[in-house]
Amino acid sequence: MPRPCCCRHIGFRPSARLFGPAGVRACSLERVTLTLDEVEALRLADLNGLYQEQAAREMQISRSTFSRIIETARRKVADALIHGKALRLEGGSVRVKGESPS
Repeated sequence: MPRPCCCRHIGFRPSARLFGPAGVRACSLERVTLTLDEVEALRLADLNGLYQEQAAREMQISRSTFSRIIETARRKVADALIHGKALRLEGGSVRVKGESPS
């Protein structure tokens, strides 16, 4: 039985939840789900340029866990871009900094 997933800390909640190829109806597209912790990992590493150790500290997880999250996130984004799939942003065990736990 796998270990339960611990809550990951993220810095924001994205306002847009679905991205897809222009000119194609969203209902006809296959979807890839990117969890909110994966979006946060992409933001910290690729947009903000943090090293994995720094980004892991921000999310309050280990560096090895961050490495697995970012690898999965990049693979999902590549799949969506290369194969023309919709990218849905949702889910994951996360807590947004500044929000009270629900």
